[in-house]
Amino acid sequence: MNIVLLGAPGAGKGTQGQKLVEDYGIAHISTGDLLRAAVKAQSELGKQAKAFMDAGQLAPDQLVIDLVKERLAQPDAQKGFMLDGFPRNIAQAETLDGELKDMGVELDAALLVDVPFDVIVNRLSSRRTCRSCGYTAGPTVTECPRCGGEMYQRDDDKPETINKRLQTYQDQTQPLIDYYESHGILKAVDGNRAVDEVYVDVKKVLNV
Repeated sequence: MNIVLLGAPGAGKGTQGQKLVEDYGIAHISTGDLLRAAVKAQSELGKQAKAFMDAGQLAPDQLVIDLVKERLAQPDAQKGFMLDGFPRNIAQAETLDGELKDMGVELDAALLVDVPFDVIVNRLSSRRTCRSCGYTAGPTVTECPRCGGEMYQRDDDKPETINKRLQTYQDQTQPLIDYYESHGILKAVDGNRAVDEVYVDVKKVLNV
């Protein structure tokens, strides 16, 4: 099972991806996680990525592509993978198709988790994230229940930044829906429901 996850930031595609990973043992490859790990490591790429993330902009294609290629080469991704947050535009999708072809791998589906923008703004602006392990929760949680770390509001979860991210998604990423539909592998679900309800539909459209 090789899948690309589609949907605006905060649509809940990462949550659905994690459930599929737990049930079917495929690698969940989140470009957000890859970028944040680079930022935390304070590598040169990480410093570049942080400037774009703080401004609510997408990281440059080449930076993301290099991180993804490295991740796809790891052993767990050979059993199947789910790309979360990549590709973000047609150019990246075409590059990904070429890289996968060279690897002798094909995408089975592009899964779209569809949620209205106003719902997303409310979701993300109330989200808090653990500084230590990345656990997320609502605004009333001040200590991470997983590791005891400090909960804070990420710069890219503030309303003004969220709106920039959604506008960027609208301009650059949404055309991917048409791209994958034209390739006959687009599968869409309504993400504006309880997580478990959405997951039932995810499994249905993926035939798993």
